[in-house]
Amino acid sequence: MLKIAIINGPNLNLLGKREVEIYGTQTFEDYFKELKTQFSNVELTYFQSNVEGELINKLHECGFEYNGIILNAGAFTHTSIAIADAVAGIKTPVVEVHISNIFSREDYRHVSYLGKHCIGSISGFGLKGYAMAVAHFQDK
Repeated sequence: MLKIAIINGPNLNLLGKREVEIYGTQTFEDYFKELKTQFSNVELTYFQSNVEGELINKLHECGFEYNGIILNAGAFTHTSIAIADAVAGIKTPVVEVHISNIFSREDYRHVSYLGKHCIGSISGFGLKGYAMAVAHFQDK
């Protein structure tokens, strides 16, 4: 069975509550239930942390045993060389996902330190971007 980890970074625990005009009203936990139903033939796991080192540890943990990782590093996307190095250092392919269109937002959000180490990036399709990433791994 295909094994995919979804790893979310800072402030994504507040989905459904924060900036609903950008991120919507659904919590990720509720969306994750839908995702598991939609992809019942895929073993999906989910991890979220606001702590950079915990995200790195989870990448290391999944990065040699999973078939794919879907990473929304939140604001760490634009600031963390350490997370970029973690993505570069693992074997499991990573798809970078962003709920909002990072290129239609503030200039500093246009830079991704992670992108060059990922097999692809999905931005601006809301929570559906996660399903798009799972479908990519499923089609491989």
